[in-house]
Amino acid sequence: MTTPGVTTDELLLANATLPDGRRASVRVAGGRIAAIELADEGGRGDAPAAPASVPPAAATRIDLAGALLAPAFVDGHIHLDKVFIGVPWRPHVPQDSLAGRIAAERAALAEIDAEVPIAERAVALVRRAAAYGTGHLRTHVDVDTRHGLTRLEAVLEARERCRELAGIQIVAFPQSGVLSDPGTAELLDAAVRAGADVVGGLDPAGFDGDVEGQLGVVFDVAERHAARVDVHLHDAGTLGAFELRRIAHHTERRGLQGRVVVSHAYCLGEIDADDFGATAEALARAGVAILTNAPGGSAMPPVLRLRAAGVEVLAGTDNIRDAWWPYGTGDMLERAYMVGYRQSLFTDEELAVAFELATAAGARTLGVEGYGLEVGARADLVAIDAPSLPEAVAAPPRRLLVLHDGRIVADTR
Repeated sequence: MTTPGVTTDELLLANATLPDGRRASVRVAGGRIAAIELADEGGRGDAPAAPASVPPAAATRIDLAGALLAPAFVDGHIHLDKVFIGVPWRPHVPQDSLAGRIAAERAALAEIDAEVPIAERAVALVRRAAAYGTGHLRTHVDVDTRHGLTRLEAVLEARERCRELAGIQIVAFPQSGVLSDPGTAELLDAAVRAGADVVGGLDPAGFDGDVEGQLGVVFDVAERHAARVDVHLHDAGTLGAFELRRIAHHTERRGLQGRVVVSHAYCLGEIDADDFGATAEALARAGVAILTNAPGGSAMPPVLRLRAAGVEVLAGTDNIRDAWWPYGTGDMLERAYMVGYRQSLFTDEELAVAFELATAAGARTLGVEGYGLEVGARADLVAIDAPSLPEAVAAPPRRLLVLHDGRIVADTR
């Protein structure tokens, strides 16, 4: 066993099972995948995986004994500033409205933030996620006139402290609304200048009561700073579908194709076929992606139908152990399982789709540079204690080894 956090000049990951089922050895050098050599006819990936000019003896050899080796997971939606991890268990307090939930959260966080700083709790959650194999994540951070940029500043600190564990994108998230919380528009602009990567929005109709007004502010800030956009959309049925089409319209008009995500979009699982077809067509044309956390108790965007229409779909964990719900581990393989379970994805090909939502689809959407399992890609890798990809999704096992930029983050072998 090697020591987590230790950087070696080279690693040779021998006897790995690739996602396509082939056996191989993978050589890591300089934080990148230096070479991949497929197994010989005997079925073992023991052959040197480096060019002849690099002697095999220079590498630390790790025998994966047939374990599945995949690119690191990508969590497309998490809330690092809200998590209760690090404080004693707090019983969940149900609420019957969005406004009630936000009020309850404010009260809880006022106590918890005083007990354990936001940055400490955020770092603890990133460490958990990284140990499960997450190499990149996008966190939403509350920005409003109550908190100003204090929560953002704490998560910026956490991002810096976790730089060797995972890449972190930050969304400036207007949890209290944009127009309904005067001054938030200016704070969103300030948040991006302070280090946020993405401009967030929240239920333009249901929360602010002004679809064009909120989207105008959000897209103005994004366009001004060449930032990305990620809008929470809980509004149901035909209203939600209308908002999706307006988001697609603004995306095209501002030239932000491929840089906009709508998170949740429960409405896509509620509308009729005609409305779905028109909405999916608009999303695909504008390159707007849909994020799902496979929610319990809510309608879920139909993954296969959206993909068939050309819409990118990715997955995220969303809230973990906070005022919104008590569940969550930070494990994106578990989330792939949940996507497959909720969407009745049964064949090996469909299970691979669930896995893709937690890996490559997220990387494409977040714009992760050098992602993948190929020569020259970043050595952000996870070894999973399973003989095949479908089996890993169907019954998520432990993670054996996690690398970030070629550095060992976790080793449980």
